[in-house]
Amino acid sequence: MNSTEVLRIVDSMHRDKNIEKEMVFGAIESALLTAARKQFGEDADIEFMIDRESGEIAGRHGQEELDHEEVIGRIGAQTAKQVIIQKIREAERDSLIIEFNELLDDIVTGSVNRNEGRVTTVTLGPVEAILPRSEQIAGENHQPNDRIRALVTEVKAQGSRIKVVLSRTRPNFVRRLFESEIPEIADGVITINAISREAGFRSKVAVSSIDSRVDCVGACVGVRGNRIKVIIDELAGERIDIVRYDENPEIMIPNSLQPAEVDEVILCEQIGRAIVLVRDDQLSLAIGKRGQNVRLGSRLCGWDIDITTQGDLEQRIEKATMQFCEIDGIGEELANALVGQGYLSYDDLEVIEPDRLMELGGMTEEQVDAIVAQAEVRALEQEAIDAEEKRKQREIRAQKKVAEEAAKAADAAVKAAAQESATATETQGDSGENNNASDSKDVDPSS
Repeated sequence: MNSTEVLRIVDSMHRDKNIEKEMVFGAIESALLTAARKQFGEDADIEFMIDRESGEIAGRHGQEELDHEEVIGRIGAQTAKQVIIQKIREAERDSLIIEFNELLDDIVTGSVNRNEGRVTTVTLGPVEAILPRSEQIAGENHQPNDRIRALVTEVKAQGSRIKVVLSRTRPNFVRRLFESEIPEIADGVITINAISREAGFRSKVAVSSIDSRVDCVGACVGVRGNRIKVIIDELAGERIDIVRYDENPEIMIPNSLQPAEVDEVILCEQIGRAIVLVRDDQLSLAIGKRGQNVRLGSRLCGWDIDITTQGDLEQRIEKATMQFCEIDGIGEELANALVGQGYLSYDDLEVIEPDRLMELGGMTEEQVDAIVAQAEVRALEQEAIDAEEKRKQREIRAQKKVAEEAAKAADAAVKAAAQESATATETQGDSGENNNASDSKDVDPSS
């Protein structure tokens, strides 16, 4: 391997494989070193250096100069070639890892190659990435050759290859789509402060603007919704709520629960809970289908949101006060203080900070431990009572459903019987008319 050939190999690998020249030089040096150690032993003091400008190879074993051609000749040209190829592949892999690490948590566009079980393989230039079923939006069906956009979530070496994992379900996928479709976000005029998402169903995005003249929500929606529509189409029709961000939780929490209307927000800062009061006609809207709206709103603003009506809250306060007073060591004054801090159940007392309870009640640590122990026991008892109540409610619903189905079946049977009777009567009527007509034909006109 002469100097000209070395430079040709390095230049070819740099252009064709997009590998840094230094990596190729290093791979050849490493291959020569591996070859020499097979001859002189693994612990031998051996070094090979390639002049980056001329391509000349210089080697030494201790103080003795080594002829690289002789080293390669001793182990065989084919073996040397295999070692160099292996090192080049490793260099190529390392180069790709560096390239895709720069794309980590960013969106890439590729082409669907094939579907294998619960994994979709996506071609990204020289790399085949994987999109697991768990990272795909529910209901999506990707066919070979389909163009697809996804977020790079993991990059690592796997033997001589590179493993790239993609996702379309992460909240940051929504963030990157907003950045690519809305210039004000890319320019930094509008900021995405928080995102909560249940992929394939609904996302909530909180935004703010550093320019008072720019409506952050309106800019994200676009004229007649043209901007947000592009993002929704990319997310397979996923619903997106864009809300105005505010550092004040008393403003942010109602914003996060849109489109429901909130009457009042009561912050219980000691336990990170926000009690949100709504009208009866807004309760189901605020909670959302299967609790989705309040769940996403809670993640968006970082508070544990408890939605209730004024009447229900008064009942819960009264019940909690009575329950707390039943615990040895808690008087009416302390019970009212606890309820005023937002503690509304035995479960809440289980997690209260001992120092806080000592401060509120002027108690010793032993007294606090005794109260918490009682709360744990009563919480388990209350859990059993609630479970039994739910079981009874399920039985009642099941019995009601059976009764309704039986009533429907009986009603259907009555209707069927009535229909059958009407059909039989009609048939008899038609038969009588036919008989009368037949009799009239048999009458002799001369008689």
